[in-house]
Amino acid sequence: MIIDKQTDSLIICDHRNKRVVRWPHQNGTNGETIISNIGCLGLTMDDDGFLYIANYEKDEVQRYRIGDNQGTVVAGGHGQVNGLNQLSNTRYVVVDREHSIYISDYNNHRVMKWVKDAKQGIVVAGGQGEGNSLTQLLNPCEMVVDQSGTIFVADSGNHRIMRWSQEATQGSIIVGGNGQGNQSNQLSYPIGLSFDRDDNLYVSDQKNHRVQKFKTDRS
Repeated sequence: MIIDKQTDSLIICDHRNKRVVRWPHQNGTNGETIISNIGCLGLTMDDDGFLYIANYEKDEVQRYRIGDNQGTVVAGGHGQVNGLNQLSNTRYVVVDREHSIYISDYNNHRVMKWVKDAKQGIVVAGGQGEGNSLTQLLNPCEMVVDQSGTIFVADSGNHRIMRWSQEATQGSIIVGGNGQGNQSNQLSYPIGLSFDRDDNLYVSDQKNHRVQKFKTDRS
């Protein structure tokens, strides 16, 4: 889900109904379907108002202008393998100010960056096969990318949150990494994360059915 500030509305990936819907932010009683028949898990919006949708059924990211029925493929769409122009089970997508997109490539255990108009992506986190070393990810989910290009990713299968600096060859653990569990220093298949203005990190701790808050240093 994202907030469209221009229209003061919520744009929601309605996964099970295979659609994207828009609801008024204030006192909304009726929503509208703006994109139908799409295998949507994650979405985001750029500064120009274009939607980017991670389509897990087609292993691609599509860009839509709101109101259009057809999107444009901007990443993937070449089969479900691990080539640099391919994705496998796309989950979440982030777009930066230069319109580069970052994709959690779930089954390939990596985060990919596609520069605007590129024909293939760049591995910016993971990509060394599934595993739990600092060079690896296991089923990455939601990401945050800051202005310096540092990536914070929910490394779901490893029950941890990782930080990857720009051009780094390995990441660092900032939360979790103490095995799967329900203690305060443990996670169980985290799927979502977000920071507030004070650098507090909020983690959607899926299998523990809770949201955890951590004080972090993002630098």
